[in-house]
Amino acid sequence: MTSKIEFYIINKVKEKRKEKGFSQIALSQKLGLSDSFISHVESNNRRAKYNLNHLNDLARILECSPKDFFPDKAL
Repeated sequence: MTSKIEFYIINKVKEKRKEKGFSQIALSQKLGLSDSFISHVESNNRRAKYNLNHLNDLARILECSPKDFFPDKAL
């Protein structure tokens, strides 16, 4: 089950990914992970989640700050 904070972060990463024009596969490859990793994270049916290292790498790739993936206040 995806928590509120996980759901928020997943959607923020997805939004940034689309803004930058990355497909799920392309972003997975940039992270050096399996082609299906981003797809699995963005799917509600899978248990894959981002960890802090993923978020740091995603921020570098998507040219933003890791804090851009988090809400201003606790959920």
